[in-house]
Amino acid sequence: MNQRLWYLKNCNLLGKLGPDQLAELESVSQIKSFDPGSPIYLPSQPADSLMLVAQGLVKICHLNLDGKVSILAFVTPGELFGELALFNPVDRGEYAEAATSSTIVRIPREYVQRLMNSELEIALGVTKLMGFRRQRVENRLRNLLFANNQQRLTHLLLDLGEQFGIVVDDGIRLGLKLSHQEIANLIGSTRETVTLLFGTMKKQGLLQTKRQDVILADVNRLASSVGRTWKSATVH
Repeated sequence: MNQRLWYLKNCNLLGKLGPDQLAELESVSQIKSFDPGSPIYLPSQPADSLMLVAQGLVKICHLNLDGKVSILAFVTPGELFGELALFNPVDRGEYAEAATSSTIVRIPREYVQRLMNSELEIALGVTKLMGFRRQRVENRLRNLLFANNQQRLTHLLLDLGEQFGIVVDDGIRLGLKLSHQEIANLIGSTRETVTLLFGTMKKQGLLQTKRQDVILADVNRLASSVGRTWKSATVH
């Protein structure tokens, strides 16, 4: 099977298309690999396509006027990103960067728009995707405005645990390696503050660190400390 077609079939949304539609979609798509830290698109570039993560991990970021980076989201294999291009074909408002070695399939905006006009399920899927991501950004913004540093860090760790967590003997290991600076960028804090908070939470028995791994040692207590209920994680 053609590599692009295989990736498209394994997309959570596009995999529902029929064989002829998938074949046509494959013919207009492009595939490219990116090294860790490489930009996939920049704010100054035209918003002329959607992207599909075929392999790897992508982070969506916003660069403030003062040069400070805010990480908005992580996108995993099988997921689309850059979907605002469907409604705002001017410049990108954010930038996307490969967090790990990644393979990306680029799909022209015009083709996805035609699919949305003819396939109700695709249109609904894109709408749900945008709503879900907006909700996550709004939740993070609410935490930035009303929560203290430890509460913001706790919410982030729980979110990452639910999205990337792996059940291990000691608790829930985050299947995503982030530096303290990247975590600070996610919660609107500083690297030094994050390092201090990790030390405090380790003493409280809420988490453990082993090399670059972070393990949530008591997810129920961690969740209850910010008024949440722990949902689930991937079984290891």
